[in-house]
Amino acid sequence: MKGRVIRSTGSFATVRTESGLTLECTIRGIFRLKGIRSTNPVAVGDWVEIKGDAGESAITEIYPRENYIIRKSINLSKESHILAANIDQAFVIATLHSPRTSLGFVDRLLVTCEAYHIPVSIVLNKTDLYTSEKDKKNVAHFYAVYREAGYRIIETSAEHAIGIETLKVAMRGKVNLFSGHSGAGKSSLINLLAPGVNLRTGALSSAHNKGQHTTTFAELHELFSDTWIIDTPGIKEFGMVNMEKHELGGYFPEIAALSEDCKFNNCLHVSEPGCAVRENAGTDKLHARRYESYLGMLESDELKKIWKD
Repeated sequence: MKGRVIRSTGSFATVRTESGLTLECTIRGIFRLKGIRSTNPVAVGDWVEIKGDAGESAITEIYPRENYIIRKSINLSKESHILAANIDQAFVIATLHSPRTSLGFVDRLLVTCEAYHIPVSIVLNKTDLYTSEKDKKNVAHFYAVYREAGYRIIETSAEHAIGIETLKVAMRGKVNLFSGHSGAGKSSLINLLAPGVNLRTGALSSAHNKGQHTTTFAELHELFSDTWIIDTPGIKEFGMVNMEKHELGGYFPEIAALSEDCKFNNCLHVSEPGCAVRENAGTDKLHARRYESYLGMLESDELKKIWKD
């Protein structure tokens, strides 16, 4: 039987078959020897072949993936972790406070989606909280940074059910990945989008005003007959992998567009003469904040180690 993995916990996976059966399956150890050095060889969203029945089933084959999104493993420096596979589009859930999502974190998720050819939008959640003049300026800055870069932004409030219908329309007919910091309201949004899911939500840590993990494993939920949500565990830090130095600029859409006019094809946009990217940094073609983010990634110890290895 062929089915899609809707939950994976390491040694076991829950699979929904094409006929609608839900089976608990063991994962054969042979998958750990193939492909990417990953902590989870079978990922949520994978199409797999299974043998057995409701009593005892096992995954015997993983079908080729259309795409996947991957991050550096938290505990193992040389291992990666596949968040999900076969994704039609992704949504980065961000908040300006309670807790604050850093723009660097947003950029890392956007860059990773671009690298793995996954269309991505940004959901600016908790908009009911942004009422002060400072908040309004921060919202305007957020829009200036990401709308200039070409990203769609959907404003939502899980607390007041704002923007939910807009989000549903954007998701219709696709497999949608939700990702963001713990506490950004991802689970609350999913509960509004798919009331039957009833995900557990958590309060912010009073000590640090940061989210506490309520989702332990990635899981695929059905919203409509043709629409799915992949809920991922809240991420505190997003470690990037499998990215070459000369490719990084290509994962910033506005930098990629400008680089076509650079004097040198291998321009890194740092100090090279005739660099169209540097010349346009700080203009409406390339927000200064995005250029700074690119330079920060280029010089990060994390990516330097990947390139050295």
